[in-house]
Amino acid sequence: MVQKLLVVDDEESILTLLQFNLEQGGFEVDLAMDGRAALNKATEEKFDLIVLDLMLPELNGLEVCKELRQNKITTPILMLTARDDEFDKVLGLELGADDYLTKPFSPREVVARVRAILRRSHSAVPPVEKQEEDAKLTIGKVEIFPDNYEVFLEGEALELTPKEFELLLYLVNNKGRVLTRDQLLNSVWNYDFVGDTRIVDVHISHLREKIEPNTKKPVYIKTVRGLGYKLEDPAKDE
Repeated sequence: MVQKLLVVDDEESILTLLQFNLEQGGFEVDLAMDGRAALNKATEEKFDLIVLDLMLPELNGLEVCKELRQNKITTPILMLTARDDEFDKVLGLELGADDYLTKPFSPREVVARVRAILRRSHSAVPPVEKQEEDAKLTIGKVEIFPDNYEVFLEGEALELTPKEFELLLYLVNNKGRVLTRDQLLNSVWNYDFVGDTRIVDVHISHLREKIEPNTKKPVYIKTVRGLGYKLEDPAKDE
């Protein structure tokens, strides 16, 4: 099944370039040139991924990203920015973007990033009518169903982005092991961010907000100073 992308940029030349290369890569591509149009399309139609420029008329990329996440739309977002500014990158991730690229970039790099994000995204997972008990992973009061890309905390469904889900699943599958930020980057994001480990910290923070009873005293995702993170089962400490 062909995966459908929404590409949003206010520069027609960039839209044309990205559309051509993404369609050559086997994707179906829809376009928008301002934030309001992008928000409307992403709300009314189903896309497998959104390539979203930061600087847009009507609504900027950060506002679009924020609105989508507040509306419980978890479509993966690759954010494009002309600014080589750490604040913009981190803010985009904190608002729910899955990844970012700084302009100028090569079209081939965009296609590679899109493929990496989609590789294990929930949109590529076929629906499962019935959850099998042996497909469930449990740690403390958290239940994870990998086949369905679903997570429950004390029976309540959690809204996780695809990347948050992948990160949690990787932590659970490596329970008790100390994982460095570089390990998490290479294993969960599937490529090297050249030491830009802030993306890991932001997603860890998101997960803690969703599963930890007290984010200031986490019982699931522990920070190992100077090294990285470790996921533990709080039930074993009781």
